[in-house]
Amino acid sequence: MDNIFEFLGNISWWMWLLIFVVLVVIYDVFINKKHIILHNFPLVGHFRYMLESIGPELRQYIVAGNREELPFNRIERGWVYASSKNVNNYEGFGTDQDINEVNYIFINNAVIPYYMPHKHVNREDPYFVACAKVMGEFHKRRRPFRPASVINVSAMSFGSLSAKAIESLNLGCKKAYAYHNTGEGGLSPYHKKGADIVFQVGTGYFGIRNEDGGFSMEKLVKLVKEYPSIRAIEIKLSQGAKPGKGGVLPASKITKEISEIRHVPMGKDVLSPPAHSTFSNMQELVDWIEEIAEETGLPVGIKAAIGKLDEWRELASIMAETNRGPDFISIDGGEGGTGAAPPSFADHVALPWIYGFTDVYKIFQARDLANHIVFIGSGKLGFPAKAAMAFAMGVDCINVAREAMLSVGCIQAQSCHTNTCPTGVATQNRWLQAGINVKDKSERVNYYFNNFRKELLEITHACGYEHPCQFTMDDVEINLGDRFIAKTLAETFMYNKTKVPFDSVATLAGCPNLGGSYRKGKETDVKEVETEDTSVADQ
Repeated sequence: MDNIFEFLGNISWWMWLLIFVVLVVIYDVFINKKHIILHNFPLVGHFRYMLESIGPELRQYIVAGNREELPFNRIERGWVYASSKNVNNYEGFGTDQDINEVNYIFINNAVIPYYMPHKHVNREDPYFVACAKVMGEFHKRRRPFRPASVINVSAMSFGSLSAKAIESLNLGCKKAYAYHNTGEGGLSPYHKKGADIVFQVGTGYFGIRNEDGGFSMEKLVKLVKEYPSIRAIEIKLSQGAKPGKGGVLPASKITKEISEIRHVPMGKDVLSPPAHSTFSNMQELVDWIEEIAEETGLPVGIKAAIGKLDEWRELASIMAETNRGPDFISIDGGEGGTGAAPPSFADHVALPWIYGFTDVYKIFQARDLANHIVFIGSGKLGFPAKAAMAFAMGVDCINVAREAMLSVGCIQAQSCHTNTCPTGVATQNRWLQAGINVKDKSERVNYYFNNFRKELLEITHACGYEHPCQFTMDDVEINLGDRFIAKTLAETFMYNKTKVPFDSVATLAGCPNLGGSYRKGKETDVKEVETEDTSVADQ
């Protein structure tokens, strides 16, 4: 034995390296049966797979230009990062965008901007932009709700996102007076940090389900009574990432914590079906909405990605004839989102937000229902200029998901579906989550929301308005090919937005149904950013 160890000890490092190379070659040629490249090009073929594995990172940081990446390019991500850090988010030397590209938008500014009176609410708090409509007001719900922020966090479940990411978002929403949508995964302890909550009811009825997996009204009513921070209920019909597709939560992923939150058994796969079991047509959906609203006293709305329009016309007819139905409608873009989905669904099923929203809005407008409903837009609208366009089209609030994730630290690694998110945002891996500092990240969410609202308000004032709800379809033009065929949104989509009843921002600030515990005169906790020096690196 000593002789063997002595012999091995006398082998030099380069001989060990040579032995290793020979063994790899033997494995690739004679044992490997799966990879043609490795068989035909032993050893060298491994470098091909290594480069392929780090290809996304190489393209993101070295190869791709500032405006080339999808779903969010480097300039867009940089704006969110700078805003969430509350550093300079300006750019110098003019735009670097191709202003002649198709679908580029132009916002028509006024010759004389809006002038804020001396004691205007936004002089005291330049970040206050509340929703101009009240959820549940038309249907006289017992607890109507006016969102205190026009930008809020979209539906992302605990399980899809990590505990620390959810907690950071909720605390950030609390500070920014925004609401936080739970997603269909139930109300977790990390959603209970003080922000207003929109509780989402999905097809799996997680957190409010019976033993057989059906919906439990008793559990929903109990939940609403125990947590008054729940201000509205959203019924998810479909989502942009995978409309009409259900899912399975494998038994291996069901921890004791997830089992308790979702009210599902451990050790068994749990099905989240494509459709609800509580209704099968629009009339039954309306009946169920009214039942939930009556039992809980809360505004009840629906969320969907848009495809066929026949059922939307049927819903509008029922609402017009009976004065019953959803208090708000969230329109999700078919561009996809945080939900993991097959490429065929994410790429091709459901309309992009701009087309889906205009189709649905026109249906309800034709029945004089536009001001009976709070319209919520969701689909890459977390940038002030895009939000201005959305308000011009008829949106009353916007929800952001991926933009909110970016503010928490997401780097667009696009590994949400693999449980290997390197920033710990979209994973249940405790080691990866450990890098998230909840106190710091919640501040970043707060800064992002407030800087977004401030910039949106500045665009609004530049166009001569006091509030974004006053934008009209003629205030925004969209490029259809070149400057001579650029048309207003009204000309492009062939409708004009219904005028939203609006008195003043002071009226919104003093509304008794205003959410977020916002009080007039209480300034938002954000220090002003110095913007004369356009160098972010110096700050």
